[in-house]
Amino acid sequence: MKQNNIAFFDFDGTITIDDTLLKFIRFVVGDKKFLVGLFILSPILILYKIKIIPNYKAKQYMLSWYFKGMQKEEFFKVSYEYSMNYIDSIVRQKAKERLLWHKNQGDKIVVVSASIDCWIRPWCEKNGLELIATKLEIKNNKISGKLLTKNCYGQEKVNRIKNQYNLNDYNHIYAYGDSKGDKEMLELANFSFFKPFR
Repeated sequence: MKQNNIAFFDFDGTITIDDTLLKFIRFVVGDKKFLVGLFILSPILILYKIKIIPNYKAKQYMLSWYFKGMQKEEFFKVSYEYSMNYIDSIVRQKAKERLLWHKNQGDKIVVVSASIDCWIRPWCEKNGLELIATKLEIKNNKISGKLLTKNCYGQEKVNRIKNQYNLNDYNHIYAYGDSKGDKEMLELANFSFFKPFR
């Protein structure tokens, strides 16, 4: 017997008004180190912008520069603080209303994000949402700066969704996104919405 519906939401730019990666980095390291890092990493960011290097490599360079060697416990602590104290302030009101609409229908709601699991999961758990996201590699209880999983972007979003959920179990599939990284996920759905909350 089929369950109700399932709804997949991209996070950065769809649910939120802003990208959480840069905001998280700034939250943890402060303005000075954040700006120094952007200056040092600017050649990498330019190569990413002109599509010479893929987004996962640019992300790894950034995470490695700012966080490599940081103790796991400290990283998870600041991730939790950021998630619980900051994310609500950048959630779009219309996205909040749509999430509530799905909840009231009894739908399963899944956030599917290329951002790092650590700083989204506490907010998702607080709001009763499931999460598929990119994970960081941890070695010897320290942040290695590398990704443990493939970057949850583009086709990888669909791969992870299909690996975790049997979509035949649901009457309808909804998907919400705001960028080319959500294209494949949007194509998966019966009802897809591009930049719906702006």
